[in-house]
Amino acid sequence: MLDRDGGVTRHAFFRDLDAFLPPRSLLVVNDTRVIPARLRGRKATGGAVEILLTRKVESTRVERNAGHSRIDEQWEALSKGLSGATVITFGPLSVEVLARRGKGRILVRLTANPVPTSHGILSLLDDVGEIPLPPYVETARRQSTDSGPARSDEVETLDRQRYQTVYATSPGAVAAPTAGLHFTPELLTVLRSAGHEVAPVTLHVGPGTFRPVETEDPRDHEMDEEHYFISPETAQTIDRARREGRAIVAVGTTVVRTLESAARLGGGTIGSGDGKSRLFLAPGDLFLVVTDLITNFHLPRSTLLMLVAAFAGRDRVLAAYQVAIANDYRFYSYGDAMLIRSSRR
Repeated sequence: MLDRDGGVTRHAFFRDLDAFLPPRSLLVVNDTRVIPARLRGRKATGGAVEILLTRKVESTRVERNAGHSRIDEQWEALSKGLSGATVITFGPLSVEVLARRGKGRILVRLTANPVPTSHGILSLLDDVGEIPLPPYVETARRQSTDSGPARSDEVETLDRQRYQTVYATSPGAVAAPTAGLHFTPELLTVLRSAGHEVAPVTLHVGPGTFRPVETEDPRDHEMDEEHYFISPETAQTIDRARREGRAIVAVGTTVVRTLESAARLGGGTIGSGDGKSRLFLAPGDLFLVVTDLITNFHLPRSTLLMLVAAFAGRDRVLAAYQVAIANDYRFYSYGDAMLIRSSRR
C-alpha cells in the first residue's frame, strides 16, 4: 500500500485488501473480456503469417438458407508484410486484407460462410484464435514450450483461464485489465459483506497499452482510441458515492481512463452510454473522479506508469518501485499489485 499524499508504504497480502480500504468504498472494475484475437496461419505462398484483430468496425450477416448464414465483419488489425487483396483462411474463417493504414495496421474483412445462425465471429475465434498475451509473457511461454516442459496447446488452455478477470463478461479486449486478476469470487464476497460496493464499467483494452512512449516529449505520444461503456446503473452508483463523499477506487488504469474520460466529456459528472477514449494522463494532470487506485507495477516509459505517477506523484511512485524491487515484488501483467490510497477524507 502506498499513501498517495505522504509516500508511506506498507506490505500486505492482497486477500487482506479490506483492511486498507476506506469505509464503504466503491470499487469500479473493468468487466471487459479478452478475446482469442491472435490468428496464426500461412499465406498461399507458404509463408507464415500472424494477424492480431484489434477492433470490430462493421458487421453484416447475410442469410443463406434455413438455419445457416454468412457473416461479414470488418476489423482493424495489426500485421506485417501483408498487402491488399491477400486472403488467408483460418479454419471456417477467411480474412481478406482490404487496406493498409501504416505502422502495421490493416483493415480486414472476416467472412464465415456458411455457419449456423446462432454463431458469430467471436464463437469462431474461440476455435481458431489464440489469446494475445503481452510480448514479455509470450516470449516466456514460447521458451517454456521450446524447452519441453509444456506443449503449446496446454499453455494456450492455461492462459485462456488465467488471463481473464473473474468478472470478465464483455468480450472485446486484446489485453486483460491486469489489476483485476488479483480478485477472486471469495474476496469480492468479503468486500461486499464489509460494506463496500463493486460496480462495472467496460473498456476494451487495445494493443496500444503495450506501446512504449518513444517521443522526447511524452505529450507528443499518440494514444490509441479505446471504446468504453458505462451503464446507467453504474453511473448512478458513482454519482451517489461521490455525493456521499465515499472513496472511488479504480481497479486498474483502464478504469481510470474510463472514468476520467467520461468526467471530462460530462463536465465533471459521469454519464452513461458509449464513449471513446484517447486520454493520456501524466504528472501535472488533475483527477476529477478517482480517489484511490489499485494497479500492478508497470514497464518503464509506459503510459501506464506515467498515469500512476500523475496520480501519486512521480518521486513517490519511483521510490515505491524501489521498495518493491528490494522486496522481490513481481512486475507486469502476472505480477503483484499496489493500492494507492488517499488520506484526504
